Amino acid sequence: MSARRTITVVGGGVIGLTTAYALIQAGHTVTLVEREDQVGSQASFGNGGQLSYRYVRPLADAGVPLDAVSWLFQPHSPISLKLRLDWHQWRWLMAFLAACNAQTNQKNTAKILEIALRSQSVLQQWRQDGLGDFLWRKPGKLVVYRDARKFAKAARAVINPQQEQVLTPADCARVEPAFGGLTPALAGGIFSPDDEVADCNLFCQVLLAALQASPEFCLVHGAAQLEETKTGQCRVRVNGIVQETDLVVLAAGLASRSLLRPLGLDLPLYGLKGYSLTMDAPVAALPSVSVTDYDNRVVYARLGDHLRIAAMVDIGALDARIDPERIAALKQLALETLPVLHGSSSATPWAGMRPATPTGVPIVGRTRWRNMLLNVGHGALGFTLSGGSALTIRDIVEGMAP
Repeated sequence: MSARRTITVVGGGVIGLTTAYALIQAGHTVTLVEREDQVGSQASFGNGGQLSYRYVRPLADAGVPLDAVSWLFQPHSPISLKLRLDWHQWRWLMAFLAACNAQTNQKNTAKILEIALRSQSVLQQWRQDGLGDFLWRKPGKLVVYRDARKFAKAARAVINPQQEQVLTPADCARVEPAFGGLTPALAGGIFSPDDEVADCNLFCQVLLAALQASPEFCLVHGAAQLEETKTGQCRVRVNGIVQETDLVVLAAGLASRSLLRPLGLDLPLYGLKGYSLTMDAPVAALPSVSVTDYDNRVVYARLGDHLRIAAMVDIGALDARIDPERIAALKQLALETLPVLHGSSSATPWAGMRPATPTGVPIVGRTRWRNMLLNVGHGALGFTLSGGSALTIRDIVEGMAP
């Protein structure tokens, strides 16, 4: 173990909390800075609940630009694009389009998969060590395809048949009978038996409780400001007070870009707005297996006695305000897909801004400031990649010279 350090982690979402937890476990003293009143209240609050460790292909892929053109003319398309007079948006889109080819997608998928599998391993260890309940289950994940061409492409990409099983439409119905009504419309599916589900926001609360049990942890609420010192380091000021710290880890999601811009670093992060509904129904009727309707870009995950339904990517949204038309379209699709949801007494809507890089690969590592590290840009996979990214930060800290 390296020398104990004092570390300030900026950002109290799932990325910042897992980073703080890994550092506390390694013997360091950690201050977590969160601008909101509660941790896990932004992109970590209402996400899809899927821990999709083996299905981590980035959005940027061959064929996506053509699909996007067709989606532009659909009133309730999975992806919407609103172009703005914004150089940052155009630069991000150009980089995204450059990554939309099969070779780049394969390389980036391999990078993300490495982080994902490490995340699965560390989460298992943390649970065995006594981390509290956050509605974790291991039901597997079924990705169903309506389009035969897209299904054939996905089937060809399967490397390990034990980890990703290619299924017929009838097989899909046997794996998850709740979606049996879709069988006539399906081309097939891919089932990953080792994938998991859990409540991300509850996970954040459990992590916070575990952190607060340590005398080496402190939570500070307030807006952070980053400043560069004359010695080439970075410091954090919160509520007018400079945090005395050896190292800074920036893990503030989409806000990380605005925090660093005054220091001359413009992170390639863009907010991809997503939506979710949390609905209730008789537990016996809810699907057990986590399901992704690939063509509609909708995910379904049972969390306790509720069903989390998450979908859509709005590119060009300015904030996380809920669009009633998008939520109505999502609810209608969910009711058509799972008739058991008719009569549900509650449907809680949510929207959030996912902090995405053009390639889908998060930025985890050093910066030009010798005492600052980045853990940002996880997009829609923040929950899935959080543990592995936290261990990467821990490893870098452990390898640093005093």
